[in-house]
Amino acid sequence: MHKYFGVLLAVPLILAGCGGGSGSDNNHLTTITPQFTVSLSVPSVTLYPASASTKVTATITRQASTGAITLSLNGLPAGAIATTTAPGTGNSGSVDISPGTASAGTYNLYVVCSDGDVTISTPLTLVIGASGSIVNAATGPINLFMSTSFQPADWNYQLFTNFPGAATYLDNLAPQHVNMQPVYGGVPQTSATTWNFTMTDAVVNPVLNASDHSPLFQIAVAPAFMNDSNGHLLTANIQQFADYSANLVRYYNTGGFLAADGHHASTASYPIIYWGIFNEPNINNLTPSDYVQLYNTTVPEMQAVDSTLKFVAVELSDWGQENTRYLPTFVNNVTEQVDVMATHFYASCNQRDSDQQLFNTIPDFANRVRYLYGVMAPNPALANVPVWVTEDNVNADWDKGGGISVCNGTPFVLDQRGSSPYFAAWRPYMFSQMAKAGARSLHHWSFASDAQYGELNDQTGKPRLSYWVDFWLQHYFPAPPGGEILQYASTDDPELEVLPVKNPDGSVIVMVANHALASASDNNGTGAPRSVSLDVSQLGSFSSAKLLTIDAGTDVVNGPAEAPLTLGSSVELTFPGYGVAFVSLK
Repeated sequence: MHKYFGVLLAVPLILAGCGGGSGSDNNHLTTITPQFTVSLSVPSVTLYPASASTKVTATITRQASTGAITLSLNGLPAGAIATTTAPGTGNSGSVDISPGTASAGTYNLYVVCSDGDVTISTPLTLVIGASGSIVNAATGPINLFMSTSFQPADWNYQLFTNFPGAATYLDNLAPQHVNMQPVYGGVPQTSATTWNFTMTDAVVNPVLNASDHSPLFQIAVAPAFMNDSNGHLLTANIQQFADYSANLVRYYNTGGFLAADGHHASTASYPIIYWGIFNEPNINNLTPSDYVQLYNTTVPEMQAVDSTLKFVAVELSDWGQENTRYLPTFVNNVTEQVDVMATHFYASCNQRDSDQQLFNTIPDFANRVRYLYGVMAPNPALANVPVWVTEDNVNADWDKGGGISVCNGTPFVLDQRGSSPYFAAWRPYMFSQMAKAGARSLHHWSFASDAQYGELNDQTGKPRLSYWVDFWLQHYFPAPPGGEILQYASTDDPELEVLPVKNPDGSVIVMVANHALASASDNNGTGAPRSVSLDVSQLGSFSSAKLLTIDAGTDVVNGPAEAPLTLGSSVELTFPGYGVAFVSLK
């Protein structure tokens, strides 16, 4: 009898459980008879925290071995429990596995059989899933709508001309109050006496014709002649800025205005009601007091033209402690109408930040929304003003020229996470946290751009994965008015985000986003597989159920499709990595 030692690993021969092999010299081939083989009743086991133990049978086929065979299990995660039964002199052994307190994840185990001469290790995959329970009791309303953004300028104003289908994609997205932010050539006043709306209207008019016909026009910057040499508005020109803003209202809402170079009037079929007063004043050289002066001067000039207007204030570039530095001054000194308080959230300004670092910002963003409500609450005029997030994406960085990052002066690297499968975990996680914090809007930045920012590819006019993520968030949660967020409990809150919502018609949408990491150092990684069992038994009876998932396997051209789901007391979901699943119960 040949004597062998060592562990035979997961190569095709070993999957059959062979205990021998072959050898050769220059002229001869010698075949070694296997002593025994091992086969398992199943290649993998999935268990949930409430699962009973599961038995895996190891069947022994003996060729030469006649002795007693031992059986053990290697690789069991901490907290899981296993009981083994050795084959002995028989032909069958087993492993009973229960999840115990093991953390959710996928584990590579080995069932190890040995007769003292040969040891065979047969792979067994153990999946410890997470469990969640949805309770038919409300924790509060969801009034969050998903939207998108445009920045009419020299480099992109021909989008709808070059790609007529972009208008259909925009309309199908069903965004509310699309954010438009003209800059550079998109700023229509070209001098103190001349105007040119060509670039502005090439974007504004198609947006006005889409969806709710009620975009947000953010008067992002002043015309160049009102600025200093660095492009910042001079406070001495605040009244001129107010006059410029009033003429924009005349142009779109009241039949136009007469300037030195002639009469200017919009050809659009709809007026513009929502107006944002300046973009990110905290990083555009306006002190909190300067901004208060700008706002209090501009709003009444615009109201004198059209009293039906609604105003979006501040639109802060919110990083670090900027909100606490800037907002109290505005809240305590604003005297004019405020209909919306807005802010901007980006998870990073450095592509080198890890996936986990970007995920870690999201709960903090939710706390900043709560801070906004808290700081406005003592002012009776602002106590009921909603908070909108009018810009949001994974990374705020861009190439300032010469391939250099505007944020940190290092070589700029395009952050693919803005449209890769990572986004299918990041944006739903962000949406859920914003909904629970009471935010009323989440505006994607921006509609058509590169892989870092765009929902549409600005070079082809076709959708990116991020388009479908935002599309389904808006269609499943078309607030306002929205439904009620339901109570839930999950065994894996650090890696799974759950948003269960009961709609006014009694239907329920449960969103689960998997942001589990494959590795702590991942940057645009794949994410780790996860399985989830959702107990929906407390929600009552439903006539139909559907499932839609978005992940690395999603058809980016045509988007994901809903699939029928078997009705039962629980729903089991499987994620191959980063992704989101929507369970629709009607």
